[in-house]
Amino acid sequence: MSKNLTSFYTFSKESSDKLAIHFKGRLDVSNAALLIKEFNTLLRTRKPDSLVIDLEKLNDLDDYGVSVLVELKKIMGNMRGNYSLVNIPERVNEILTMHNFDVLGQQSITAHKTSYNLFANLGNSVFNVGNEIRYILTFLGDTCFSFLRFLRSPGSLRFNDTIENMKRVGLDALPIVSLISFLLGLIMAFMSSVQLQQFGANIYVASLVGISMTRELGPIMTAIIVAGRSGSSFAAEIGTMKISEEVDALSTMNINPNFFLVLPRMFAACLVVPILTLFSDLFAIAGGLLVGVTMLDLTVSGYTNQTINTLTLFDVFWGVFKSGIFALLISWTGCLKGFQVKGGASGVGKATTSAVVSSIFLIVLSDSLLVVILRYWNG
Repeated sequence: MSKNLTSFYTFSKESSDKLAIHFKGRLDVSNAALLIKEFNTLLRTRKPDSLVIDLEKLNDLDDYGVSVLVELKKIMGNMRGNYSLVNIPERVNEILTMHNFDVLGQQSITAHKTSYNLFANLGNSVFNVGNEIRYILTFLGDTCFSFLRFLRSPGSLRFNDTIENMKRVGLDALPIVSLISFLLGLIMAFMSSVQLQQFGANIYVASLVGISMTRELGPIMTAIIVAGRSGSSFAAEIGTMKISEEVDALSTMNINPNFFLVLPRMFAACLVVPILTLFSDLFAIAGGLLVGVTMLDLTVSGYTNQTINTLTLFDVFWGVFKSGIFALLISWTGCLKGFQVKGGASGVGKATTSAVVSSIFLIVLSDSLLVVILRYWNG
């Protein structure tokens, strides 16, 4: 292959660290790919500090031919070597000028060199974190002011949007929440029965499923499902509006985007997620009941009575209270990520992923804090 390409170039070694490539003929689509491959091998093997491109005998080149010269510039930039064009014919110079050759390939070289600057990268990271914290605090302040505005004028809230979001967050999520909770209760009952049967304590399967679901697993599982469905949806919707400049249009019309977009979603989530959690508790208990009746020889009334006798109103309302906290975090985080979208469709994708991950992290973190608070509260 190299033998055929010698009709388009020759190279000479000017000194121990200086290499020259002499092009001739025409650079075009027929030889560009092969030449790029050839030069990659040549330069990475010889590693010159300086490369001279002699174009004196080059008659013409097309877009692909320009890409050959750009690739040589990139390779030398990545190797931190010098690069120069000499003896440029007028026709070739016009083509290179038309393609803005001086700028091509510079961006990747600059980015490459920047990645080696440890202090610059560290400074950029600190600056970005500072900006992120400032934006989060600003967004939190806007949300608080929007809530105060709602307290002063409840009628200004967009109730139709709130109801629509309640349907999407609550009613549409009910089937998947019910199914997963039922299976979770079934699994818990099945696994615990293996141990409790050895001690003749089958009836306590009902107690275990009831307490664990109402106080911990029911609120957490419901919140995670809502984060995956609705938190990501909030981020995608607002992010799409952001990149299509609809959010800017709201500001131009003197409409507060936070009050207009965030508050209806937060109210909807905080109202329906606790109700979803109650359904989750019921379906999980039903899953445990199925195992108790079919595998442990328990009666429906016996299992139900044991569950009722074990649970207290505090257990149920504590789970509902936690789910309200989770809903607040999920909806606020989803909206925040939506407002932070930059770029195009890829920015929206990143925002939705970030919204789900951040929401799940906040759910687990807040649940851990609530468990500790409850522990010290009860003494």
